[in-house]
Amino acid sequence: MQVLCRFPAPPLRPFVDRFWGWRSAPGERVALPRVLPGTGAEVFFHDAAPFRAADRDGALPLPQAHLLCLRSRSLPLLPQDVPGFVAVRLRAGRFGRLSATPLAECVDEPLPVEALWGAAGRALAAQVAEAAGFDARVDLIEAFLLRRLGCGVPDRLVEAAVDRLYGDPAGTTVARLADALAVGCRQLERRFLAAEGIAPAAFRRRVRFQKTVRRLLLDPGRPLLDAALEQGFHDQPHFCRDCRDLAGRPPGALLAEIRGATHFYNTSRR
Repeated sequence: MQVLCRFPAPPLRPFVDRFWGWRSAPGERVALPRVLPGTGAEVFFHDAAPFRAADRDGALPLPQAHLLCLRSRSLPLLPQDVPGFVAVRLRAGRFGRLSATPLAECVDEPLPVEALWGAAGRALAAQVAEAAGFDARVDLIEAFLLRRLGCGVPDRLVEAAVDRLYGDPAGTTVARLADALAVGCRQLERRFLAAEGIAPAAFRRRVRFQKTVRRLLLDPGRPLLDAALEQGFHDQPHFCRDCRDLAGRPPGALLAEIRGATHFYNTSRR
């Protein structure tokens, strides 16, 4: 399977981390991951067959072009061949710079791109599907996003709060954050919930969880306790509780499952 990546044009870099994608060989079946709840928002444009998620009735196809923004549940993707896709990895807290749709209305269910950008999003998905090659597809998406810059009404205080929580989950409490931003805790929580769909304490919890899982996948020799302590967990039972609550299973079972499949964790840009 080929992994592709391109970084955005300078005007998009504060809001888009990267464009990336996969392309499998004909007939190559890929063990796709369980997508875990976290703090990210990612838009996928599929060349052909989109991902299929495990459902009570068997398999649920996702939209051809869709947003994934999981906060309270995981999404197990089924094995399949992956003709190709391009994904847009949005920076935490920056969704409101590129879409007028509130992020709070987009969490936990795969949404078609027309829910974000209307008929223009639907037309973009059709153009991307017909384009030849990764770079041509990224060119179309990048030009579209450049035209969408400023279409939303971002809450800059929430953006600052997201940056602090994401950058230092171990050392940032909600009370300290409110003091640093010169607002009351209740006002911070209200504005954060309206913009991000979850409260700041819940956001911080998901940052710690996702960063710990990412470290364990990208550095398999890292002891679980060390990875958890680095992100602000008090001890291993603390991480185990969050893992059960957010992923629905204990760390051992989760790591055994996701280490046996692919994952969507990219290495650092550095």
